Amino acid sequence: MLGLGLAGLGYASVVERNSFRLRRFDVPVLERGQRPVRILHLSDLHLTPRRSMLIKWVRSLGALEPDLVVNTGDSIAHPEAVPALLHALEPLMSRPGLFVYGSNDLYAPQPKNPARYLWRTSRNERRQSVPNLPWEELGAGMTSEGWLDMNNTTARVKVGDLDVAVAGIHDSHISRDRYDLVAGPAPADADLRLGVMHSPEPSNMTRFADDGYQLLLAGHTHGGQLCIPFYGALVTNCGIDRARVKGLSRHDSAWLHVSAGLGTSPYAPARFACFPEASLLTLVPRR
Repeated sequence: MLGLGLAGLGYASVVERNSFRLRRFDVPVLERGQRPVRILHLSDLHLTPRRSMLIKWVRSLGALEPDLVVNTGDSIAHPEAVPALLHALEPLMSRPGLFVYGSNDLYAPQPKNPARYLWRTSRNERRQSVPNLPWEELGAGMTSEGWLDMNNTTARVKVGDLDVAVAGIHDSHISRDRYDLVAGPAPADADLRLGVMHSPEPSNMTRFADDGYQLLLAGHTHGGQLCIPFYGALVTNCGIDRARVKGLSRHDSAWLHVSAGLGTSPYAPARFACFPEASLLTLVPRR
């Protein structure tokens, strides 16, 4: 029994954790006659400088030549990880891009008992009061290449042939989301209305949908990270239900895509029945 447990731990921490997958979804959100566009959704790299396999795999995504890259946060997990992250993203930086922060872009990870996720989330439980990761350097590195900082703000961006209205919020998991700063009807003249956040909290998603945003992108959940085969996630670490812990689903009038992410906390370096992933979303006309 001990040997079986050690084998499972080895598989989860060495094999599955480094078995990166690209998931593909068609999202019927465009008007008839509009040409499809492709969004590459990245999330939760939790990068440390020596994760060479992850860095190499992310660099390979440049060959996809997406029309837009969206990074929904928790990109780093180490004070010296920003140069490694920018190196990983470099082949994608020539594409239009957007980003929001997750809590782990500001606060370094800490050892925790993973079992506590079974009865509570980790929202607002950080012992640090002042950010101790280089989030400003992280943001500057991406904005200097033309990516848009969407934390509690709105923007318009050209994506393929589309004029896209975007609203984004900071991480609700650490109570930095300020939806009131982006609230109001989404621009009716936009070809697509996109909402971006780190943690998929239903209250914020409902506000996005009510304001007319058609596609919502989030991360944070890690897809449950340690799942049970044929059952799925045990926890989501936020308010979303387990059935929508990853992948494409609906939320009210909007489409929702939650990324299971590419990384893990350095203090919980394992995945089971939940491969690390990026997603390529092809937006197509509604039928």
